[in-house]
Amino acid sequence: MTDFLTGRTVLISGTGGGLGRAAALRFARAGAQVFGSDIDTRSNEETLRLVEAVSGKMIADTVDVGDEHAVSEWVRTSVERSGRLDVLVNNASAARFARMDQITVEDWRYTLRNELDSVFLPTLAAWPQLIRNGGVIINVASVAGHRGSKASGNSAHAATKGAILALTKQWALEGARHGVRAVSISPGFILTPGTSFVMEQPGMEAALTQAIPAGRPGVPDDIVGMMVFVASDEALYLSGTDIVIDGAMTAG
Repeated sequence: MTDFLTGRTVLISGTGGGLGRAAALRFARAGAQVFGSDIDTRSNEETLRLVEAVSGKMIADTVDVGDEHAVSEWVRTSVERSGRLDVLVNNASAARFARMDQITVEDWRYTLRNELDSVFLPTLAAWPQLIRNGGVIINVASVAGHRGSKASGNSAHAATKGAILALTKQWALEGARHGVRAVSISPGFILTPGTSFVMEQPGMEAALTQAIPAGRPGVPDDIVGMMVFVASDEALYLSGTDIVIDGAMTAG
């Protein structure tokens, strides 16, 4: 499917790599104007080059989406340049993992800032534009918001992802009368630069393969196709729900 999002403007956070880079490429291929943000300027510029290589349209900005003022400026200037805002993809995240006997208050606050503020602040800044156009909010949550983990200390990460599920429902209800839709997507384990350290641990690759009925970890392209579908007119009645994409890992 190509060009079915032509004329629409999409803001995506965390486009410097992994899921965000794949999302920028997929939305650009669908014809959207992409405004991508990341704190890593060099990586984000590489994403820009990849988008331009497929004749896509993207503007790459260096933004810390945990910073209220930086986020407000990103949204404001993006709307000024494009004239509209149709889709907001809250993808950027960074977490610290530690069990309760080791986690610190700093770890907790770092994770809330970079996984929850990074969803709330862009949505707050974009809300007036979203209700003007009947836009779409796509929040990247996680299966960690649905279940605990025996393998890792997930307290902070699970708290933020569970909160994203709740925020998605609330924003769907508040936005419905304006034509605003809100949907969260909960990936399972996805191979990205940010998760590569997990696969480097002895025996982890075999353990993951055994734990995932699909027989492999996910890759970003397993997720971003759903994002584009949610943003499209094919999903006009889809709102206030969470979509789990995990190779049946949590089915049992």
